[in-house]
Amino acid sequence: MSRILRGQAVVLALVAALAPMACGTTGPGPVAGKNLEKSALKVGVLPIPDAAPLYIAEDKGFFRQEGLIVEPVVIRGGAEGLPLIRSGALDITLANYVSTFMAAEKGEPVKVVADLYHAGPKTFQLMVPGDSPIRDVAGLKGKTVLVNTEHNIGTLVVTATLARAGVAPGEVRFATEPFPAMAGALTAGEGDAAWMTEPFITAGERRQGLRPLADTMTGELRDLPVAGWVVTERWAADHPRALAGFRRAVAKGQRLAATSRDEVVAVLPSYTRIGEVTARQIALGRYPLRTEPAELQRVAVLMLRYGYLRERLDVRSVLLAD
Repeated sequence: MSRILRGQAVVLALVAALAPMACGTTGPGPVAGKNLEKSALKVGVLPIPDAAPLYIAEDKGFFRQEGLIVEPVVIRGGAEGLPLIRSGALDITLANYVSTFMAAEKGEPVKVVADLYHAGPKTFQLMVPGDSPIRDVAGLKGKTVLVNTEHNIGTLVVTATLARAGVAPGEVRFATEPFPAMAGALTAGEGDAAWMTEPFITAGERRQGLRPLADTMTGELRDLPVAGWVVTERWAADHPRALAGFRRAVAKGQRLAATSRDEVVAVLPSYTRIGEVTARQIALGRYPLRTEPAELQRVAVLMLRYGYLRERLDVRSVLLAD
């Protein structure tokens, strides 16, 4: 089976595995009488820690209290969710800021409704096979690096990390692989290194003997904002009460994730297919309690520097007003 077909199969298998756990498919129904424009929402997610606040909110009944039934839909990467909200296949999606800001510059009416996840130490690393001769980032010159999608947060931070080591963007080739398939693809020789996030970093070290080559979120990339919840401007205008309910519920989940690692650890095995022991060992980033434009602007500055944007973008234009 080709790498592309195998990657698609992994994602489809994840969707099938997660379908029985779709938020709102078990337990009591939503509280009635909310007069929502829409009560059943499809939300794009990835099987990574970024999405934990949504699953916490479901487990605690926060969506039900708002009259909502939320169905998580597993996507390959944050960039994949953007065309799905434009087409109406998804109502809301988790999306990385690089893909979102690129879409906004092109005139696409996307809006960030809440900040979600910022990087932490060792949460996004370049990984290599245990027996790889590559010992530092400079050794990636002329090599292939696996990322979950191209022209996204992964390629941006890898490019910035390479630049610090004196490796120009054109001196490394990027190839795509969904996060769940990355470790296997790397050990099969389909790439020389892989940009990975948790829980796949820890799982790859344990199961495939991978080793870290570099933490991509250091220096000016430290604590970099990674992802937020995104909708289209039209959807927000047509569903103000449903969106307000979603924001209130997910904010409660966000607060629990931000203040209690145990809450995140408890929910991770339900949608990432890792065990509790591994969940307790992985590195976690930060779940911000407010959306700070100045923080998100850091991403846009990096994007302009490395050619992801043609001109300066004021990220406040992409944020949905409260």
